Amino acid sequence: MEKTEGTPPAPATDRDAAASQDAASQPAASRAARKQPAAGPGRAGRNLPAAIGVGVGLGAVIVASLFIRKEAFLAVAVLAACTGVWELSHGLSAGRIRVPLLPSVVGAATMVLAAYKGGGQALTVAFGLTCVAVLLWRVADGLDDAMRDIAGGIFVAAYVPLLAGFASLMLAEPDGPWRIFVFVLVTVCSDVGGYAVGVVLGKHPMAPSVSPKKSWEGFAGSTLFCVVGGILGVTLALHAAWWVGAVLGLAAVVTATLGDLTESMIKRDLGIKDMGTLLPGHGGVMDRLDSLLLVAPVVWALLTAFVPAH
Repeated sequence: MEKTEGTPPAPATDRDAAASQDAASQPAASRAARKQPAAGPGRAGRNLPAAIGVGVGLGAVIVASLFIRKEAFLAVAVLAACTGVWELSHGLSAGRIRVPLLPSVVGAATMVLAAYKGGGQALTVAFGLTCVAVLLWRVADGLDDAMRDIAGGIFVAAYVPLLAGFASLMLAEPDGPWRIFVFVLVTVCSDVGGYAVGVVLGKHPMAPSVSPKKSWEGFAGSTLFCVVGGILGVTLALHAAWWVGAVLGLAAVVTATLGDLTESMIKRDLGIKDMGTLLPGHGGVMDRLDSLLLVAPVVWALLTAFVPAH
């Protein structure tokens, strides 16, 4: 019987090697591209006329609700917290994290209301019950990836409504509307100062891998605006010492900046530009809450320590 040999494989060409190298690099390139949000309009990444219009409208709603009745602002806070939970849960789905939405939204409303009605202890209890509800709801849906989804749900509950509950604690004080006014004032001053100075003078990036448009010059502007806003707000609205306002402004600018960077890091990791589209020129509600959420417990703590309620 005659022995035969198979046809030897054709030698690899330079073109084949290049194609193989391109194919191997595609997954890494895709992952890198997924984490690069699309650039927005303008140097600071905003549609400026829309951003100004929406910002003024939001400010009017907040101020009007504050000084009509406390319950009116509380309703705005509940709506904002629930919307923020929905947006963040939707954003996490880009990372294949399925947050149990119903117990998360119900828990958000409960936490904000409980903090206003029952204080810090009630807020803690409501947070614990929300975590239990998230766990049971998700386990009842099956065990596949359950730990990841439960962790995501607890993160959402802690990041949005638990921190928002500190605004309710401030509102519950006899001079609550003025405390909320100062809290919102210093946070807005941080954002406006950073944007105004950063867009004109910004040259040195603060955290280019997380938020390329945020600069040290912008941070300096945020600090100046925040300290001035804190001094004016604390002395005129709360009738406290000027140095309390200065300390409040410094603490607020640090936490507001960290809040902005934290959400930028989350969005970059998920490969999304904004958390939502409800607010033209701003993105979603969470894109406006990012700084407020981290500033709230700091302002509450400082005002509780240094400014007696009256």
